[in-house]
Amino acid sequence: MELGSVILTTGGSVGFFRLVNAGVARLPAPESARRNAWKWRNISASFVHSSITAVWAVLCFFVQPQMAEDLIETYSVFSHALVSFSIGYFIYDFFDMILNQKLSQSWELLFHHTVVIACFGLSVVSCRYVGFAVVALLVEINSVFLHLRQILRMANMAASTLYRVNSMVNLGTYVVFRINTLAWMTRWLVLNRDKVPLLAYTLGSVGLAIMTAMNIVLFCRLLRSDFLKSSTREAKKEKDM
Repeated sequence: MELGSVILTTGGSVGFFRLVNAGVARLPAPESARRNAWKWRNISASFVHSSITAVWAVLCFFVQPQMAEDLIETYSVFSHALVSFSIGYFIYDFFDMILNQKLSQSWELLFHHTVVIACFGLSVVSCRYVGFAVVALLVEINSVFLHLRQILRMANMAASTLYRVNSMVNLGTYVVFRINTLAWMTRWLVLNRDKVPLLAYTLGSVGLAIMTAMNIVLFCRLLRSDFLKSSTREAKKEKDM
């Protein structure tokens, strides 16, 4: 796989998400979302990325089923393009946050994006571990509902039935496609230690450790915000009756 095709796909992805951002800016937004127009555009672009990537990642294993048996060497042009496309999104989002948000508000995501870009970059340039990177992108199945949750909150729909249903699906897919996937990836990396060079093993281990920690913290926040607080409110209402 030529480096030129990686640069072209990644650069095209950056341009695509800039167009998505500009397109969202031209669309009518809920009045409650206009108070933070940048965040509305940013989350909308993230929602588009997760929606595309979630379907694409699943299709990669359908197009090249052998990749599931060998996550190191086996890949297709289709799966290689997916990883390059995602690098483009993370580069776009990195600079979008740098230019529009205080560092104190975005340092966690900036750190996350740096680790992802480094890990995925190693994969697409070396044409190895592409299958492993596609497995990592299966977490985007949950990201669809995670970003939809933010969109609904910004649209002042946190009390709606749609929000409650999405919260349940979000928590379920979080456990299945985010926590379980990261746990499986960690186990795979440990079991295949002898097949992975030290640099790739170190980068993968550090990346997985950081993402696991971040995801556990986020899971606790989601659980507290969408379920524990609502349960407390319901119990208080019953007590007051």
